[in-house]
Amino acid sequence: MLVKRALSLKNRRLLAGKAVYPIDKYQRVVVVGGGKGAVPMASAVEQLLKDRIDGGLVVTRYGNGGTLSRIEVVEAGHPIPDRSGVAAAQRLLELLRKSGERDLVIVLLSGGASALLPAPVEGVSLTDKQVVTALLLRAGATIQEINAVRKHLSHLKGGNMALAASPATVLTLVLSDVVGNDLSSIASGPTVPDPTTFHDAMAILHHYDLWDKIPQAVKDHLVQGSRSGSSETPKPNHPAFSKVHNLIVGDVGVSLDAAAAQAKKLGYHPFVLTSSLTGEAREAAKVFGAIIREIVATDRPIKRPVALLAGGEATVTVRGQGTGGRCQEFTLALALEIAGLKKVTAFAFGTDGSDGSTDAAGAVADGATVERAHAMGLQPQRFLDQNDSHTFFHTMAQTIQTGPTRTNVTDLYCALIGK
Repeated sequence: MLVKRALSLKNRRLLAGKAVYPIDKYQRVVVVGGGKGAVPMASAVEQLLKDRIDGGLVVTRYGNGGTLSRIEVVEAGHPIPDRSGVAAAQRLLELLRKSGERDLVIVLLSGGASALLPAPVEGVSLTDKQVVTALLLRAGATIQEINAVRKHLSHLKGGNMALAASPATVLTLVLSDVVGNDLSSIASGPTVPDPTTFHDAMAILHHYDLWDKIPQAVKDHLVQGSRSGSSETPKPNHPAFSKVHNLIVGDVGVSLDAAAAQAKKLGYHPFVLTSSLTGEAREAAKVFGAIIREIVATDRPIKRPVALLAGGEATVTVRGQGTGGRCQEFTLALALEIAGLKKVTAFAFGTDGSDGSTDAAGAVADGATVERAHAMGLQPQRFLDQNDSHTFFHTMAQTIQTGPTRTNVTDLYCALIGK
């Protein structure tokens, strides 16, 4: 729906935002891309351009695939890249490098594209990239930090996709899963200039005390790149970007607007706190909990019944041995904050249908969750200390299971507070 809203075809001209593409001017139209929403995005482009599309390839997460008529679909690993993704990325690169000056390349990007399109630089293996990605995820690095490192280990990320497609005209449609919609961070910015450097990538790994844990091949590549600068990612003045147009077709605001509209239908006053929630999940839960308690006690800053809403993406620094994800950890920490409160129900979930490495999208809790847990012999704080939120909510039968949603606009956080 979002792609159809952003694109239109009038008098043989493709309109995308303020950009206009006379479709008959191009010798070939090729569609490529990756992400959890890549297939429905590609389907919308196919429905619009039909047989004017000369071919293409999109890569999505296992379970998010489908069949298209003119664009090939490949499924691969996420969040840890796998060999299927490497093979697909190589084929996508070859497709781009065949593009000529009279070709139009439509790039479709959504959350997950970074992991789904791994194209390791020479000397760095897939296993090396898997280790680095897993270490950064476990250390609680932000998606921007993870992508800054991945850009400097890839032939596609950090503007390199635009470089491969040059001199073709490139139109990139983006479904944002990044707080603030920074194009250089979404999917590791394959068609935009990269503001980060080899030095930045090294500094991030040092900051999280990972330098001595990463593979030697990665160290060697980053050190060599920082010294020579010859393999640095393309920067803003690079000519490859002169014929590139990037358009964001949707972001977390879409889910917040939909949630607010539904809350209103159910009789709640929707109150959007932020679309930029970040930081440690358990710390964000403390702030959320404090606001909930203030509303319950004083009806400030808004009178009940209220639906307290936020969007964004928290992080988790893993110190325990449990299983979970940022949304379930947030909800478990919030359960402790709202314990004993009447008529309060809270939940958080990933809009892509998955939270961390679990099969749950998120979890739900209310003011009686902690009391019920104690009655079952469970200690919520111990589960939180072990980063074991999934085990806790699975035992309590309070996980949110949606399956793959084939989209991704970060996470949604909500608390319903009755009178």
